[in-house]
Amino acid sequence: QVQPVESGGGLVQAGGSLRLSCVMSRRTFSSYAMGWFRQAPGKEREFVAAISWNGGYTYYSDSVEGRFTISRDNAKNTVDLQMNSLLPEDTAVYLCNAVAGREARFDSWGQGTEVTVSS
Repeated sequence: QVQPVESGGGLVQAGGSLRLSCVMSRRTFSSYAMGWFRQAPGKEREFVAAISWNGGYTYYSDSVEGRFTISRDNAKNTVDLQMNSLLPEDTAVYLCNAVAGREARFDSWGQGTEVTVSS
């Protein structure tokens, strides 16, 4: 199973920004819609954002709409998440995966990257 590798997390104050990146070394990367998910301590993993295979269509959870922007570079097999106006409730481990709708397509997950937003 090919696991994604996420990076870019850290500690930031409320109102700040972070840019997360995910690389997935899969030959068919450009064939899949890709998405970001997050899991806060003690909570279930939830969908955050997704982008179509060619980058032409994006969609977001209500909680991040207007603050986060997802993008991808098929030449580099990467998908990024620009997070602005961060809130303490955005604190979580962020993970990426190929998606079908708002569901993860593959069972294999990476380690994720941890985002902590202080108030």
